[in-house]
Amino acid sequence: MDTRATFVLALQAQDVGMPFAGSGDLIRLIAETTPINQAVLAILVVFSVASWAIILQKLWSFRASARDTSRFLDVFRRSTKFSEVQAACPSLAATPLVGVFQAGYAELTAQFRAGGPANSPSSSNPSQPPAAAGRPTLKSLDGVDRALIRAATNEIAKLERRMTFLATTASVTPFIGLFGTVVGIMIAFQRIGATGSTNLAVVAPGISEALVATAAGLFAAIPALVFYNDFTHRVKELSATMDDFALEFLNIAERNFT
Repeated sequence: MDTRATFVLALQAQDVGMPFAGSGDLIRLIAETTPINQAVLAILVVFSVASWAIILQKLWSFRASARDTSRFLDVFRRSTKFSEVQAACPSLAATPLVGVFQAGYAELTAQFRAGGPANSPSSSNPSQPPAAAGRPTLKSLDGVDRALIRAATNEIAKLERRMTFLATTASVTPFIGLFGTVVGIMIAFQRIGATGSTNLAVVAPGISEALVATAAGLFAAIPALVFYNDFTHRVKELSATMDDFALEFLNIAERNFT
């Protein structure tokens, strides 16, 4: 027992005398690295900051869109006139369904106005659906369908805006970090050749400097990839919601105006 206790105390004394590897000054390590690695790290920082700005903006945008989408569908299904839905659109601008509805609504109004005096609007506001003396009729239901599809496509493009940068960050930054690592390891081998020694004290600093670039590349790539996949899923859900809404809009138009 005494021998074991002496051995444990010796190990503890040795650990106290040795610096902990993870407690090194990372900032000092970056400052002492090569200019190429510093340039690589600067590029990765730019990618990371820009991607996080996009991530935060998209999170806020999709949250507001989900909230307004639920409210808009409730207003749309409770309203008896398209004009009531149109009046509520400005307060629910975050949902893409507003753009789809207004496109279909504008097409309905245009067809009613083109139908002649019997389908002329009842007010001077062109955004209001016409109240005709007789029953208004659509000239082309396919025209309304095309307007809804075109509007849905535009709304999807808005939802996907700046998401390409996240995909680029997720795919490119690991290779940029790998480039910095390869350069750092090459410099470490040059130091070994210059000193003629393979001592760990000679090799370790260069390798640790090189691995910082890989870590920075992964730090930029992983969040971008995770949130890109999440946002892509949300866009698909909103796209499906717009398709369902367009069909619902067409059913109402067909029942009442054909």
